Amino acid sequence: MKKINLKNILKKTFKNKKKKKKKVFKKPKVYKVKKIKKPKIKTSSKNEKNIKQDNKADNLRIPKTNELKPEIKKIKKQETEKKEYKPKDYVVYPKHGVGQILSISSKTIGGIEVQCYDIKFEKDKAIGLLPINKQSHLRPLSSINQINKSIAILKSKPKIKRSMWSRRAQEYEQKITSGKIYDLAEVVRDLNKGDDIMVDQSYSERQLFEKAYERILSEFQIVMDLSLEDTKKKLDKALKRNLEIQTPRIETKTEEPVIVPE
Repeated sequence: MKKINLKNILKKTFKNKKKKKKKVFKKPKVYKVKKIKKPKIKTSSKNEKNIKQDNKADNLRIPKTNELKPEIKKIKKQETEKKEYKPKDYVVYPKHGVGQILSISSKTIGGIEVQCYDIKFEKDKAIGLLPINKQSHLRPLSSINQINKSIAILKSKPKIKRSMWSRRAQEYEQKITSGKIYDLAEVVRDLNKGDDIMVDQSYSERQLFEKAYERILSEFQIVMDLSLEDTKKKLDKALKRNLEIQTPRIETKTEEPVIVPE
């Protein structure tokens, strides 16, 4: 049998008790900080009102960063181009016929300064504006030789195609809007019915004939420097039209200015 040592047993028991003891941490002391009171500044009622007004004014003020500066728009100028025509010159604009240049003025169109011809169309009782850089659309009046050649075209036999009227009407319209004096003479010659009142003529045919007739009449009058009656007599003689009774035409007068399309 082994001997039992009391000392060893006691040591083991005391060691286990020491291990089981928990460590207790002490809480740190909390010191209270006293608040320092701000000294009260005594102000009068007037000073209080002034301070409030200043605060309101400061709130209403817009900082410099938010201030919107007005944009300065620079007006560009049109490219310089030589003026081919002068005031009081007669010109032919294909879509409107014969007109007279009244003056040359500058207009701002789309932020660009544009120099324009102010053209008066006596027939339409209107004034048109055409930029100088678009003056290639204009043409000067025909010479006397061109007038004599166009009279010879009027005296010749008409050349009527056998195609549909709608197609022929488009061709006639293109010739009229081309502004060429020879094309106008061909349209007047082909649509002319002479003294034959019995021949049926549609409204569109008569309308195209009158349009071309008036265009060529106004140009003949200015070039030959004759009165309206004398130029009509010469034209009717070339077309073999001796009708004394003619239906009066109603013209609508428009005094408002018309801007000529480009």
